[in-house]
Order: sequence, then structure tokens, then C-alpha cells
Amino acid sequence: MPLRPGASKAIKQNLARCESGERPPLIVIGNFTKKQFAEINARRLALGLHELAQNEIVFIGRHLYESRSKDGYSIDDIVTQIESALCADSVADIEKFVSYTENPNARDDGYGNAVRDRAVFEMTARKPRAELFSVIPKGDTNKPKKKAAK
Repeated sequence: MPLRPGASKAIKQNLARCESGERPPLIVIGNFTKKQFAEINARRLALGLHELAQNEIVFIGRHLYESRSKDGYSIDDIVTQIESALCADSVADIEKFVSYTENPNARDDGYGNAVRDRAVFEMTARKPRAELFSVIPKGDTNKPKKKAAK
């Protein structure tokens, strides 16, 4: 399993810090499967990019929280998206300007959509590790109702 034990709780804590305006710490949340890690490095080399030297996924969460909360998603929704996007079934895809894993299995998101969750990584800022930068529920045409501004 790509997520480490206790990672979902730690992710939730970082997202709660983002929600309250605090600066969350960098945390290690998991690893790619051996197959995902090999595919990522092979594709990165084919594009002339550096390999990931360490099979570790790190997380802060500020950008991810801001993006998904603007869409009306709760912290629990975001954690579910992350868990799905980082599952062992997820397929890695690397392009020149985007690196991600995507769960090929559709998930009922509770808002009337069948989504395929995509985890987007930043591969240089935390070199030699991958940072989970964002998660996108692909196919979420029905988004949750946005919360009223405080």
C-alpha cells in the first residue's frame, strides 16, 4: 500500500492547519509501488528529466487545500481523494510538465459523479523525493455546494 500507516490522519492534520491559516510541516505520507516507481523513473529519463532517487512521497498541503476547498470539498473529501489517487492500482503518467498517478477505477464521490482521482506531483522542489502537490477528482461535474464566506 502506497500510504503509510497513520498517513491519512497526518494528512488531515496538515489540511486542518491550512484551513486555520497555520503553516503545515512537510511530512512523509507514503511510497510508490515498485512498479509505479520504476515507471516514473523510466518515463522521466526518457524525457531527459532527473530520476527520483528516493521512493518517498512528501506532503505539505497548502495548494491542494486551497484548490479543492474552493470547489467546496471538505477535508474528509480531500483525504478520500488522496487515498484513492495514491492506491496501489493507480497508474503513473509522466509528461514534460506534469507528473501524476491516477486511479483507473471510478469512485462514487457522493455528489453524483463517478470520478477517477489523480494525484499531481512536484518532482523538483523536494528533490530527490516527490511532493504530493494536488489531487484532482477527474469527472466531478457535480461539485459540492461551496460554503458561505465568513
